[in-house]
Amino acid sequence: MKKILLVCAAGMSTSLLVNKMKEAAANKGEEIDIFALPISEASSVVDEVDVVLLGPQVRYQKAQVDSLVKGRVPVEVIDMRAYGMMDGEKVLNRAFELIS
Repeated sequence: MKKILLVCAAGMSTSLLVNKMKEAAANKGEEIDIFALPISEASSVVDEVDVVLLGPQVRYQKAQVDSLVKGRVPVEVIDMRAYGMMDGEKVLNRAFELIS
């Protein structure tokens, strides 16, 4: 099962996006594990995920996350517009592109 990690500041708005992404995955018939963690906890799971997406509000921490994953998985900042509109399908589709 694919795993997508969203990295955020506190997790409030990002948890909404996780739910929207899970809805989009269910509509596609995809079984996928999507979850959000603050940057402080991300290091404990980066070895278990297929892609790491950063909320736009923590884009400045991309270098830190890159050093955590050491090139093993893709790391990208979520498109600000897709994030702002809580477009779970668009973000999910981008995650799939990065994984493949």
